[in-house]
Amino acid sequence: MNEIMSYLEMCRRERMNLQRGMNYGLPQGYSVILMSVRPGAPYEDQWDEDGTVLIYEGHDAPRTVGGPNPKTIDLPERTPNGALTQNGKFHKAAEDYKAGKRPPEKVRVYEKVKAGIWSYNGLFFLVDSWRERRNGRMVFRFKLVPAGSPDERTATPGALGERRRAIPTHVKVEVWRRDGGKCVICGARDELHFDHIVPYSKGGTSILPENVQLLCARHNLEKRDSIR
Repeated sequence: MNEIMSYLEMCRRERMNLQRGMNYGLPQGYSVILMSVRPGAPYEDQWDEDGTVLIYEGHDAPRTVGGPNPKTIDLPERTPNGALTQNGKFHKAAEDYKAGKRPPEKVRVYEKVKAGIWSYNGLFFLVDSWRERRNGRMVFRFKLVPAGSPDERTATPGALGERRRAIPTHVKVEVWRRDGGKCVICGARDELHFDHIVPYSKGGTSILPENVQLLCARHNLEKRDSIR
């Protein structure tokens, strides 16, 4: 969680070109969404007050020549030929989960920190979906909660009760600026992570830049081993 990477690194990791923000049902057995809460972001994604739940907004219809501005019309559940859109696929998965027809969809969440820089926020479970009117149109809203287990291979719906707190975007942006986009120990600029100086499990906070730093993968692993 909180790994930092370029757009191309993110695409290589997922073995696909992530041209759209919602990617349901990948062959790897999970879905992928790209989010942003930065000023000027095209959708109204948001963290709840304590940073443990993501509310993700569905995406617009494709822009067509001579068609209406996609920002002025309701978010589509189906394409003109009747197939489910990405909104529709995620919505159906959430509704089926609530009806007890399936386990919650596993979703990998990547967050845009700045142009060309993305942070991996970890594995989440899709647990709810609804429509609401925002800015004069109907939009889809999706509720995702983080998996309690840091190991994606063993994450299960039973981990829904365990919550980990996300590092707010404004903290990530400030830490990236303060640390110069490099490991504070060795100066490496690749395989970076946002690291809690005092771990959250030991009372550290995610909401203050003073408790977050940039570490490369090697020094992040060395720190975790020393804490254990």
